[in-house]
Amino acid sequence: MFKLSDLFILLAVAVSFAVSGFFWFNGFYQHALFTAIWVPSILAFGIYFKLASLAAREEDDE
Repeated sequence: MFKLSDLFILLAVAVSFAVSGFFWFNGFYQHALFTAIWVPSILAFGIYFKLASLAAREEDDE
């Protein structure tokens, strides 16, 4: 179900979210917002690469 690459994407999202929270609660609001923007970006790249690998797998099956 989950591949190792999926877990790395989720780990990167979790680390980015944690770093953003750390910055926010220590008063570095601009750094926190910048880091928080990474979360949806990493998820979007993960979805793109997942769909690309699924499309390549379907192409090989034909």
